[in-house]
Amino acid sequence: MDNNNNQNNQANDNNQATPTPEPQPRKRRGGITLTKVAVTAAVAGLLGGGVAYGGISYINNSGINDTAVPSGSNSTGNTKTSNVTVNVSSQSTKAFNQVKGAMVSVVNLQKQNSSSNTLGQLFGDNSSSSAKSKSELEEASEGSGVVYKKDGSTAYIVTNNHVVSGSSALRVVTSSGKQLQAKLVGKDSVTDLAVLKVNGADLKTVASFGDSDKIKVGETALAIGSPLGSQYATSLTEGIISAKKRTIETTNSAGTQTGNATVIQTDAAINPGNSGGALINVGGQVVGITSSKIASDAEGTSVEGMGFAIPSNEVVNIINQLVKKGKVVRPALGITYVDLANVSSSQQKSVLKLPTSVDAGVVVMSASSGSPAKKAGLSKYDVITELGGHKISDQATLRDILYKYKLNDTVSMTYYHNGKKQTTKVKLTESSSQLKSTTNTTANSES
Repeated sequence: MDNNNNQNNQANDNNQATPTPEPQPRKRRGGITLTKVAVTAAVAGLLGGGVAYGGISYINNSGINDTAVPSGSNSTGNTKTSNVTVNVSSQSTKAFNQVKGAMVSVVNLQKQNSSSNTLGQLFGDNSSSSAKSKSELEEASEGSGVVYKKDGSTAYIVTNNHVVSGSSALRVVTSSGKQLQAKLVGKDSVTDLAVLKVNGADLKTVASFGDSDKIKVGETALAIGSPLGSQYATSLTEGIISAKKRTIETTNSAGTQTGNATVIQTDAAINPGNSGGALINVGGQVVGITSSKIASDAEGTSVEGMGFAIPSNEVVNIINQLVKKGKVVRPALGITYVDLANVSSSQQKSVLKLPTSVDAGVVVMSASSGSPAKKAGLSKYDVITELGGHKISDQATLRDILYKYKLNDTVSMTYYHNGKKQTTKVKLTESSSQLKSTTNTTANSES
């Protein structure tokens, strides 16, 4: 987001913390997939005949044995296949068979205004049904999901928040091809997770979660999902665990960085539509929910084999809260703030009265009445530099550190008031105001 736009972004429970754009849900319009897949034969050659040397067609016959081709009969075409049977069963195959029944495709249905300018009207059909525009549900995108729990006839499915975002209705397609109406139980934009429930009378397989802390770099990783949509449902790709804990930036729908996420990195192929699918080990346990990939770097260089999954230990923690409460409740300070880096040097000295040694932190622009920050004595133009002993460099690190704490925790805070260093204790309560941030370029813009 352009820092010159004086707009406030709320960094709270409702932050649109979405990962790197790939893989995104498989986008659709009017039930027709937008991306065309071209299948090309793997044949290498040069058109125009011969071997090209500097644009000249050249054939060198020297060294070729000119013995005549035998002119024997072709009537004995009796080539056969042998009856050798190869057992190709592997641990990966067993793991896939163990989980595939729990894999589903998640279809995001959204209301689309159908124009009254239909083909029929172009030919003079002005019936009352087409004279008015109407709202219809259409397939907007597709992602993947994992059945992880059954309670009676109700089956619970975990997927990504960005798979269900903006939906008017949701549909689940099982591995057997059956379509089920789905209801959103809860979603969390910060971790990019969501839980759905369906009538699971026909769903017999439930996936189990493994301990993501126990995975090892180099071990086999299998990704299962619906790349490019349900047409390719339960596709399996194989790779390895490339990194156990990789920190990547998360952004909201406006493209503004909202924090960081710790994820599993894998080189198993992940494509649009894999979002919300399973990353499993060879034991058939889900160790992560695939959510994103890097398709190219900042310079536009194409990147391969860099996919990411939300660790299963975090997934279990979040989905249990979503089932119980429908949301994830996090602690907050109850302040609006701006990065110190966005405040000019002259204002840091004249308004904030900061010593030159302080070059990172966040500036409090307001503290809500009754909020933890207000009760701790913070006020406008105070500069927070540490929380819980961890240095604060910007709003993203403040949020990351804050969300590591639980409600009712008491945490130490270091800040500067009128240029003087202060230390206080802040109790993070559920009744606290929502954490907010602003991206204004100077402190004066909030005066």
